[in-house]
Amino acid sequence: MSLPSADELEQLEEIEKQWAVKAMHHAETYFSLLQAMDGSKLKLTKIDDEIYNDFISTFGADFKIDVLDENKDFKSPEMKEKWRNFINKYEGGKVTDYNFGSLLRIDASKEYTEDNSMFVTRMQFLAIEIARNKAGLNSVHCKSKK
Repeated sequence: MSLPSADELEQLEEIEKQWAVKAMHHAETYFSLLQAMDGSKLKLTKIDDEIYNDFISTFGADFKIDVLDENKDFKSPEMKEKWRNFINKYEGGKVTDYNFGSLLRIDASKEYTEDNSMFVTRMQFLAIEIARNKAGLNSVHCKSKK
């Protein structure tokens, strides 16, 4: 395997920057929605209930969604395999951009910050945030309720 050329590296860096900008824009938009309306009333996809039921069936109702542990919940070999199988079910147009990178808040009670964010796929973001919305964990951010 040969190493990429300098031009190819620059292109890869530019693509990474574009992905990061898109992920940040998505996070800002999502958090603005949470501030504008009660998360329990927010639908993220046309198939929120299906994603939620699949998430609970795959990971169990005891999966701790309020404060995530990146290593335990996402990066252990067992969880990587579970997540891969979960994500791949949504390939083929079921969820647009299902494997795009997204920022996910580690602690649902807090805003997006560098220390409270991790990079995940869009399906992981959707599964966790749909579950958080259904559990009412995102309702604390709604400014219209205060």
